[in-house]
Amino acid sequence: MRTRHGLRVLSVYDGFFSGGARIVHSDVLLGLAEGGQHHRVLSVHGEVHREATRQRMEDDACYRVLTGAGITVTSLGRSARDGGGPAPFTGPELADTARATADADVILSLKEQPLRLLNQAGLPRRPVVVCLHRSDPENQGGALDELKSAIADGTVAACVCCAESTRDAYAAAGVPEALLHVIPNGVDLLRFRPDPARRLAVRSALGVPSTAPVVVFAARWDAMKNVPLFLRSARSWLAREGRGHVVMCGAGMTAANAGLAAQLASVFGADRALASRVHLLGVRQDMEAVYAAADVVALTSSWGEAAPLCLVEGMMCGAVPVTTDVGDSASIVSGLGLVTPPDPDAIAFAWSAAVADRAALTGALTASRERFSRTRMIAAYADLLDRVVHDVRDGLRPGLGG
Repeated sequence: MRTRHGLRVLSVYDGFFSGGARIVHSDVLLGLAEGGQHHRVLSVHGEVHREATRQRMEDDACYRVLTGAGITVTSLGRSARDGGGPAPFTGPELADTARATADADVILSLKEQPLRLLNQAGLPRRPVVVCLHRSDPENQGGALDELKSAIADGTVAACVCCAESTRDAYAAAGVPEALLHVIPNGVDLLRFRPDPARRLAVRSALGVPSTAPVVVFAARWDAMKNVPLFLRSARSWLAREGRGHVVMCGAGMTAANAGLAAQLASVFGADRALASRVHLLGVRQDMEAVYAAADVVALTSSWGEAAPLCLVEGMMCGAVPVTTDVGDSASIVSGLGLVTPPDPDAIAFAWSAAVADRAALTGALTASRERFSRTRMIAAYADLLDRVVHDVRDGLRPGLGG
């Protein structure tokens, strides 16, 4: 019998596109593969058009990291656009999926969306662990129904929740609590750390003085992120902080995004002096450097968040987190940052307070590092996968082996 170090694990992604869930999941796969498990990834889509950005699988940083580490990544080759309804799966697509699942001991589904594929009749039955990264199951379209169907069918062996708010929300939505396991997000502490050289390099590249206060907003252009609230907060703060700068990065955070350009024009109007201190960086592959350059990492989301990765990564690089009270954000930043109401002036005031308190919070941020360790997260995933597969092989979940 294989131990956890020899498990064959298939992860199924809806697609490769910018977002914290894919970053976390891909990092988990790297860590588990380093420990001796055999991993591969099947992506339903080969490219997606969302956040006003065309995102090809081969261009994605997670794809490149996974394949660079020797993990096989394949795709059914579909293309998806925002608002487009899913087409039925074809015979060749199901045949590819059947071959991939037949070669696995256990399947990881990155969120519930891939269950639409895994629930198709005729596929080899394998225990499925669903990785949940949001706190709003009611906003996931038909994916929640697919999750419930897979649970009723006996296919889902466990659900990994990245936050307590995720577990609570899915339990309230009807998912059996016994299936819900909380494994908090973790990050690579060697990569995400304060770094004076990176701080200076990014600021120099942006033309930002070394002593100027900087707020970074790392988010994709999506309604849940409440970009208009962030921009109104930025205007209020920049008007007060004459030396301040705001950095926005993520999918859609570019001048080429007509929607974002319209929001900027609406908020800043003709005040070019203030708007000139807003830097749009788009998708960055060096977020550890961007965060190191910041004094504050900001989040203004209205819903959906569970354990926002930007807060953890930013904190570990020395930025003080300031967030609205969504998901587990308040508990994540407790004693390390500030929680605000969704009010632009209150948020702007909190950013200034965070800049002023940054030196005083350095000790607490440093002491919190092990709490957010990638090593802890990966060990918890390894233990859960081991238990799931052993339960099947010991006959506790009949009908899923073979």
